[in-house]
Amino acid sequence: MSDSKPPYKVYRSRPKLLSRGESAGLDELRERPPGGEEGEQREDRPEYEVHRGGGGGPRLPRLPGLRRRQPDPGGPATAPAPKRRRRITPGRVLRWVLLALVAWVALSAVLFMVSAQIQRGDLADQVGSQLSPGPYPLTGKNTILVLGSDARSESTAEPGSEGAPSRADSIMLLRIGGGANASLSIPRDTIVDIPGHGRNKINAAYAFGGPALAAQTVKEYTGVEINHVVEVSFENFPQLIDSLGGVTYEGGCVVSKINGGKRNGGFTLRLKKGETEIDGEQALALARTRKNECAPQENDLDRARRQQQLVAAMRDKVTSLETFVRLPWVSWAAPRAVRSDMSGPTLLGVAAASFTGGQSKQRVLEPSGGETLPDGGAGLVVDEAEKQAEVERFLRG
Repeated sequence: MSDSKPPYKVYRSRPKLLSRGESAGLDELRERPPGGEEGEQREDRPEYEVHRGGGGGPRLPRLPGLRRRQPDPGGPATAPAPKRRRRITPGRVLRWVLLALVAWVALSAVLFMVSAQIQRGDLADQVGSQLSPGPYPLTGKNTILVLGSDARSESTAEPGSEGAPSRADSIMLLRIGGGANASLSIPRDTIVDIPGHGRNKINAAYAFGGPALAAQTVKEYTGVEINHVVEVSFENFPQLIDSLGGVTYEGGCVVSKINGGKRNGGFTLRLKKGETEIDGEQALALARTRKNECAPQENDLDRARRQQQLVAAMRDKVTSLETFVRLPWVSWAAPRAVRSDMSGPTLLGVAAASFTGGQSKQRVLEPSGGETLPDGGAGLVVDEAEKQAEVERFLRG
């Protein structure tokens, strides 16, 4: 073997910027990428690949700029990693359910407001001069006059009354909003002073001048400022009850014959004592019942109390699960059964305030005696002190 040694070139590494001049060690040289520091191009000297093996042959020069081979971006795409499916947990299910409930209520509210706006009609113009501005029902107390109109039609008119002026078959004040929830019924035969028409039964005010004169008469008689008016007709009341799927009435036995009873083309109502599910037609007959064959001693005060019970039964039905399931349909149908001066949002506020105001405090003005009218008719008179006491209790809600 020859003792001559092959020639070698010795390359020294360039010192690092912060290395204080020390030469790079072998380990650093192994770790350093080709070309010196990152991004540095060494075009002034050749680079070599080191080949280890038994031949000890010469090292081949590396081509300048040669780097580790990268994947071709234009090559076949690799399959994306499968997404992990989110587990269904009780908390996530609860959030979905709550979101669905909120959407259901929101849809019902929109339908209610649109329907109420359509049915508003010209009542606001008719009664506007008799109303006082009040706060939004959910934030403050409002007084609402509810008039049940006995509009004379073929299906509701009593014998001989076809074509006669409509009267307010029921008159009720509601105190709603700001935590209040109370009602005060005024018997329809109560004798009052009707502006421009002298002494007469209070329900005649509607026949003389419609809802505007009725509102003025009630306001002057009770001394209570009225914020809104709601009018319910005999024609529409059954639709209101049926839209709720009927209501549950609890009370004594009732047997009454409306418009002469079934034999004479009218309607005969028969309710047993206790709880009874009634539909719209039965509810209307119950609200109109003046002579109860089960209790002949009843008077107009008992009739007013039954009407208040019906209002309370409707309120309970609206908050039931059965009604919630069909809430959008109820929300669309309910405003169509009444007329009001209120816009959709205000009427919705009244409904919400009624449901959140707690148990309703129901009162009726009780007469202290009677009075004979100039035309020979008879009516009821309420003691002034008793009236003022009931009004104060009502205003407290």
